[in-house]
Amino acid sequence: MGNDGGSIPTRRELVKEAARDPTVSELKAARLEQQEYAWTTDPISEKPLRRPVVSDSAGRLYRKESVVEYLLAVAGGDEGVQVAGKSREEVERILGGRVKSLKDVVEVLFTPASTPEVPGQTPATAKIDITHGNELYICPITNKPLGPAAKAVYLVPCGHAFAGAAIKEVQREEKRCLVCSEAYAENDVVGILPVDEVEIARLEVRVRMLREKGLSHGLKKVKGEKREKKNKKHASVEGTNGATMPSTVENEDKAPQLTSSTKLEPLSRPSSTKPPSTSTTTTSSSGINNPSTASLTAKVLAEQDARNKKRKLAQNDNIESLYASGPNKKATTDAGATGRNTDFMTRGYSIPVKGKR
Repeated sequence: MGNDGGSIPTRRELVKEAARDPTVSELKAARLEQQEYAWTTDPISEKPLRRPVVSDSAGRLYRKESVVEYLLAVAGGDEGVQVAGKSREEVERILGGRVKSLKDVVEVLFTPASTPEVPGQTPATAKIDITHGNELYICPITNKPLGPAAKAVYLVPCGHAFAGAAIKEVQREEKRCLVCSEAYAENDVVGILPVDEVEIARLEVRVRMLREKGLSHGLKKVKGEKREKKNKKHASVEGTNGATMPSTVENEDKAPQLTSSTKLEPLSRPSSTKPPSTSTTTTSSSGINNPSTASLTAKVLAEQDARNKKRKLAQNDNIESLYASGPNKKATTDAGATGRNTDFMTRGYSIPVKGKR
């Protein structure tokens, strides 16, 4: 196309290698590469992983100096400060919110693979990986190397690291560390850089249970937990008091309004005898729980009913005179009319015949 020595690719050449799912061997190779990087390099400073090494609740490894530098930056409160050449947000993303203090990490006590000691010439020194520059570790029981090719665990709280197979084979009724003889629980065996989903889920559940007990990953008491519990308890008490107050005010608002014309008698103390059935019915119908208030309300309502009955029975003389009838009934009018003229409100009216045209 331009005599520049290039070529025009055709569609057949472009789709020659179609997209496909990776094979099992490729997935294992990729996972092994990731594990090798995590075993040899500190994810925060990206320096070779050397002692002292610490681990968080998820089993990930860090250089202790990198974690201390991060915690000092957080304590300083300066968000713009960098930790090992990275921003605080990036370091927090790497840690995943699992490290907030040194109590959230455990120092892993690896057994270094050392060179043999030559008497009178050179002492035993730790072996260094020439490729990555990190130290090489072995299991103190089996003397097998610890790394991405084999499963390794460490114990909490002592932190000694072993091969996973060694812990399973040497299990006893009383679980104690094989190096320092410190007791540990079965749930405190933490896998280093676990890959199995079941192991990852177990470690998450373990941390959740420790937080409920007020303990950190290293089985140390967290000071803020007690204060949080007190605050929650205080808030719950306040919430309960606040919830009951409106109901009390409501009941006071619902209390009957007594007028000045109502005469109240002094209340007597409730006697031990059973009250009559009428008062019980009135109390239940009024919905007032206080017995003294209920009795007072019933009394006022009874007086009002009595007055209403009297008002209905009483007849007004003026109205009665309008409906009066009979020849002997006198009308209460100024004209003094009597007899048939007094029933004009009740009788009908007819036009006289003479008045018709």
